[in-house]
Amino acid sequence: MQNLDLNTPAVGAADYGDDEAAMIAYRADGTARALAMDNRGPIRFDQDGRLDAAILDAYRRHGFYIFEGVLDAEECTEIEAELADLLSRAPVGPDAKEDRFGNPAFNADCETRSINWVKPLSDPLGGTAANNGRHPSKMVEPLAPVGAPEYVVQVIHGPLQHCDAHLRVYGHPDLLAVAAAINGDDFTPFNEVIWVKQPRLGGSVAWHQDPWTHWDSPDLDEGTHGFNFMAQVYGCDAANGLWVVPGSHHGGKHDIAAMVAAAGSDRLPAAVPLICGPGDVAITNRQTIHGSFANTSDNPRVTLNMGFHRRRSVLGVRSGGVHNPVALFDDAYIRHRSRLIMYGIAARQQRYPDEPSYTYQPLADAAADYQWSDAARADIRDYNLNDMGI
Repeated sequence: MQNLDLNTPAVGAADYGDDEAAMIAYRADGTARALAMDNRGPIRFDQDGRLDAAILDAYRRHGFYIFEGVLDAEECTEIEAELADLLSRAPVGPDAKEDRFGNPAFNADCETRSINWVKPLSDPLGGTAANNGRHPSKMVEPLAPVGAPEYVVQVIHGPLQHCDAHLRVYGHPDLLAVAAAINGDDFTPFNEVIWVKQPRLGGSVAWHQDPWTHWDSPDLDEGTHGFNFMAQVYGCDAANGLWVVPGSHHGGKHDIAAMVAAAGSDRLPAAVPLICGPGDVAITNRQTIHGSFANTSDNPRVTLNMGFHRRRSVLGVRSGGVHNPVALFDDAYIRHRSRLIMYGIAARQQRYPDEPSYTYQPLADAAADYQWSDAARADIRDYNLNDMGI
């Protein structure tokens, strides 16, 4: 593993300069606190097939949980191979339509946004009005290393249309059963991306809470805005992984700028990193305060993100502007977007015919209509135009 061709030149070492010693100490302290928490282990179900009560309790208290060993080494290797092929066909720069071989890039005919580019080790969102201003404070930006390119790929959008291995993870029966346990049997999709935090180059993501709707709703609770699964191909640590403030999904919208000011730096003292091995899948509540630092380490992080909502949180809501065009999420819209769950289940069944499949109740009566094929692949082109951001 870790042979992924990231299509970037060899670069010099990177560090946090004058802040390096403080960062090393912060990472060590955060790692120790993360590993002392009671929110990690394999996915477990009771004798009636319900998600283990202790898992639900820990997730609801902390706002995140680490499911260990969900994907085996063979599946991680398949993901790596497909992603390496995808990145080899990526455009050579933000405005390019061709890959490094002079062929049309994998996203050349996509109508939707396909890639987020980032300047090495930068924070493109912190302190800006982007994404409804949800990143109020800027992260420290280390100096880019010698030999760094002007931009690197950091996020791939709509990946289920580009990567069958990701689609198969999306249809994983245990993950979908967890989604039902938390969001109800009628859960809906949110969106999917692949994060590629390149070693010595990957940019930061400033502290934020994901949502922008429902904050003033009388029905707001800790699960209103859903969650993201984060499947780790190589694992992640304090240097390249996501950090979360435990319990911050409670209490509504927080004043993150004030928290950063009180800390005196971007190193929030209560935050802990996600510590994962290859094949682990983290689940993180979208209302938690979370972010990530520039990846000055020698280790890549590749994360398959897959988000899910409660149906009642999105039905009848008009929203968008960050992940998708503004739209009304009515019954037809939700059903159309939910077909990706069915295709994920079908694609996984083709690859793992002896593995019990998940039954997605909202579309169970039409399961025969969602077989994974070339026609299905054409059907999901630009599917992420119908993401459901709230």
